[in-house]
Amino acid sequence: MKTAVISGGAGFLGSHLSDRLIATHKILCIDNFFTGKRENIAHLVSHPNYTLIEHDIINPIHFSDQKIDLIFNLACPASPIHYQHNAIRTIKTNVLGTINLLGMAKRHGARILQASTSEVYGDPLEHPQTESYRGNVNPIGIRSCYDEGKRCAETLMFDYHRQHNVAVRVMRIFNTYGPRMSEEDGRVVSNFVIQALRGNDITIYGSGEQTRSFCYVTDLLDGMIKLMETDGFTGPVNIGNPNEFTIRELADAVIEQTGSSSRLIFKDLPKDDPQRRKPDISLASEKLDWQPKIELRAGLAETISFFEQQISS
Repeated sequence: MKTAVISGGAGFLGSHLSDRLIATHKILCIDNFFTGKRENIAHLVSHPNYTLIEHDIINPIHFSDQKIDLIFNLACPASPIHYQHNAIRTIKTNVLGTINLLGMAKRHGARILQASTSEVYGDPLEHPQTESYRGNVNPIGIRSCYDEGKRCAETLMFDYHRQHNVAVRVMRIFNTYGPRMSEEDGRVVSNFVIQALRGNDITIYGSGEQTRSFCYVTDLLDGMIKLMETDGFTGPVNIGNPNEFTIRELADAVIEQTGSSSRLIFKDLPKDDPQRRKPDISLASEKLDWQPKIELRAGLAETISFFEQQISS
């Protein structure tokens, strides 16, 4: 049985990944609970294959008493509200944290996967975005701690690969949603669903004509696991749903599916917010035989059901 380290293991993606792997892997979950939640992993902590380690990966961590086979680096606040709360800590997580986990991978001969982001493309001038596109990122803006932090993390991954022959995998994650999203993280899907369920006004920033592509969490995990298991392919590779929706279309879909009477209100667009976002997934299809399966309507139904339970409990 292989041992997998999952940093950010109590978060939205990390907890779902643990559910996928728990039957076949020993899991070492590392989380400092800045954005991760104990309730996400409450059903896992008593499992014999699961160990929870409360730790911040900005600081080194060593496992000298066991062999590490796989490392999933999912640790970093992923919503603007959270990653801008302490910008310096965010970039430390992306840089120092990645260095610490790459050091672990080097010592153990482990394969390491970096959860990168579509934000490495910034406000893109290429549409849809391919992995060869180098991006349009403001290096000194309010989003830079995350955008540039993730870009630097990718640099570190490939430098360790070239210099130390570390087996790296880099996936660029586009907007992902589903159960266990946080109510207060400020992401557009959770924002709209919570506002609609509570009957509050739905807040749209900008005109609502900016676009996003929404990937359901189970599809994202299929891509993540395929990338980690595929030999001879490092990435970077886009993992996301190429079906493009305007923010206004998303709001209308949420109102329809919740039966809400919420009104739409419009506010100024945050600085450096991308206007269009859509992955080209040709590489994922070719190298990983991966394509998303869950359409937005079906994924929203599951997400709405989750938040209904959260609100009523």
